[in-house]
Amino acid sequence: MSGKEKRFPLPLSSVVNKGKGIGASYSVKTATPQTAMQNQSASRGLSPKPLSSGIAGIYGGSSMQGAAQRSTASASAELRPSQLPSQVNTSPSPLVSDAVRRAMVKRVAQQGVKDSMVLGALEAVPRHLFIDAGLSSQAYIDASLPIGHHQTISQPYIVARMIEIMRNGGTLNRVLEIGTGCGYQAAVLSLVAKDVYSIERIKALHELAKTNLRPMRIANIRLHYGDGMLGLPQVAPFDGIILAAAGMEVPQALLDQLSIGGRLIAPVGGKNQVLQLIQRVAKNEWSSSVLEQCHFVPLHKGVI
Repeated sequence: MSGKEKRFPLPLSSVVNKGKGIGASYSVKTATPQTAMQNQSASRGLSPKPLSSGIAGIYGGSSMQGAAQRSTASASAELRPSQLPSQVNTSPSPLVSDAVRRAMVKRVAQQGVKDSMVLGALEAVPRHLFIDAGLSSQAYIDASLPIGHHQTISQPYIVARMIEIMRNGGTLNRVLEIGTGCGYQAAVLSLVAKDVYSIERIKALHELAKTNLRPMRIANIRLHYGDGMLGLPQVAPFDGIILAAAGMEVPQALLDQLSIGGRLIAPVGGKNQVLQLIQRVAKNEWSSSVLEQCHFVPLHKGVI
C-alpha cells in the first residue's frame, strides 16, 4: 500500500494530543451518564458491511501497528474529507461536518468518558458513513439508530463508555467484538487495539459491515460470520471482549476465551438491562461488577 493510499485510518497519534488529550481540551465535567435506553426512542436507521474470514485477507497485516501504542504526537489533528479514500462518499452537508463530529465527542466527554485515546478514536471515525444516507442528519446525535434486521448502531456514548471500561487505560493487543452490526464499533476499536476480531450472526449485516469498512482500508480488523455466543476459540485468548447484544448471562465460552487479566464488558438482562464488567483473575476465577443501566437488542445463538 503506497503512502498516498493510507488516508484512513489516521494514526491515533495525529488525533490525540498527548498530555492534554481530547477530554482535557473539552473541559470535561462530571455528568450523569446518558444510556442507550434513554436515547433509543430518538433513533432511526443505519446500514453496515462486515469483513468475513475471506475479507481477513484483504484487511490482513498489521499496518496499523496498534493505534493504542501510537498516541504520542504533540499536535492534534482531525480526519478531514480530503483524507478519506476517493470511493467514500463525503457529503459536504453541515450535519455531517468535522465540527459536528467534534461536538458529538465533546458531549460524550461531558457525560463522563475521560479516556483520550477512546475519544480520539471516536472523533476519527465518520459515523455517518455507517448509516443510511437518509439518516445522515442524525448521525451525530447521541442515539442508537436502526440498521435493519431489527438491529441498531449503538449510541456514541455507550460505544465510548464500553471501550473505555474494557481498555482501562491499558494496552489491548487482541480484542473480540460480538455483534459487528454495521461495522462502526469495530472501526473505533481498530484505533485502540492492535487486532480486532468481530463476529456477526446475521449474514446480511456481515456483508453490510464489509461494504462499509472496505473503502476505509483498515488493516487490523478481521470480520467473521458465525455464532457470537461461541466466540473464536481458535484465536483466543483475548485481552478484551465486548458484546453489542444483551443476554440473560454472559456465555461461559466467552469467559473461557479471556486472557488472565482480560476484561469483558456486556449488557446483561431482559427488559431491564445493566452493563456488566467481568475480569478474569485466574485460570478458573472471574470477578464481576454491575456498572449502569443500558438497553441493547437481545443476544441470540446460531446464524441467519
